[in-house]
Amino acid sequence: MILADSARYALQAITSYRLRSFLTLLGIAVGIAAVILLTSIGEGVHRYVLKEFTQFGTNVIGISPGKVKTGGQPPSGIPTTARLLTMEDAAALKQIPHVTGSTPTVWGNSEVEGNGRLRRTTVYGVDADFKQVFSSTVRIGSFLPRETTGSSRAFVVLGSKLRNELFGSENPLGARVRIGGLHFRVIGVLAPKGQFLGIDLDDTAFIPAERALEVYNREGLMEIHVTYAEGVPSSKVAAAIKERLKLRHGREDFTIITQEDMLKTLSNILDILTMAVGALGGISLVVGGVGIVTIMTIAVTERTHEIGLLVAMGARRRTVLGLFLGESVLLAALGGLMGLILGAGTAQMLRLALPDLPVHTPWNYALGAEIMAASIGLLAGVLPARHAARLDPIEALRTE
Repeated sequence: MILADSARYALQAITSYRLRSFLTLLGIAVGIAAVILLTSIGEGVHRYVLKEFTQFGTNVIGISPGKVKTGGQPPSGIPTTARLLTMEDAAALKQIPHVTGSTPTVWGNSEVEGNGRLRRTTVYGVDADFKQVFSSTVRIGSFLPRETTGSSRAFVVLGSKLRNELFGSENPLGARVRIGGLHFRVIGVLAPKGQFLGIDLDDTAFIPAERALEVYNREGLMEIHVTYAEGVPSSKVAAAIKERLKLRHGREDFTIITQEDMLKTLSNILDILTMAVGALGGISLVVGGVGIVTIMTIAVTERTHEIGLLVAMGARRRTVLGLFLGESVLLAALGGLMGLILGAGTAQMLRLALPDLPVHTPWNYALGAEIMAASIGLLAGVLPARHAARLDPIEALRTE
């Protein structure tokens, strides 16, 4: 029997029992749609998170006090013998080859009072390099000026939202605001930056790091952020930073985290999560495979006489085996195609209905799900097809 005849025979067998075939197709289609929809949401979240982290650029290195492998600063209140990071450390890192900027960082939560209004928000202590390190843009005025250690003036740069909350449409330049009991003069307003993982970057104020140490009564910096030239390996710059700080501190009592390593780790975690949600959707495919086994077993029982007639007319047993395997694979493939349309369509509808929900269909997963559906159809049809191929033709012809 040629391939075209086999395909026609399988298609006729499916269309002869429309309702039963549709329900079987539906079982596979739901599984495929679940895989596509879940992985679309997972991939969308993946891309969203990476985009959030890379909006500041990918050539950023963070240095935190304390040798902690998982990152950063020791918990507050726990005694430590680690030497604190200082303003001088941040200045020393600016001199390292390929380093294009280094900003000390101190932050806290304070009430900011200005123009007769009061708002509690996050205040960052940084220096002039912050704008370059974190790819920020000044909308009006200027950012913090470059000043030598010990000569920081009481200037403040407002985030766009904080400016609107305190001054509305008025020009805030030159106005005085009070932060933590100290008065600062507004010299600039940053352009809107949006949110970063739920943190409103526009509802912030930026003051010189030395002043922030005074406001929050701290002896050392919380972090130093370094940016380096494009094309230079992050490992090379990190090694140079390590050597410079070890010379200054006498030992390695700090933690260096490159954004490249952080993004790689984060990407791996998100890939695993995407695969996990895809696997959850794949459970529905297994259920659909059980449905194919059931339907094909019933089909063999109902068509025993037909099978006997085929064998009596000279059809080989492997031909009978191929016919029933082809029927089960065709059922699964058609169900997979239906699920592909259903899943991709639902994902796009979600994207249009909920623009804030990150949805992106990974077509490699969709193709993998379709191949998996056909494979399940093949495996699910093996036992019923073998049973059909092994029927005795004489006994089969006697069956009514």
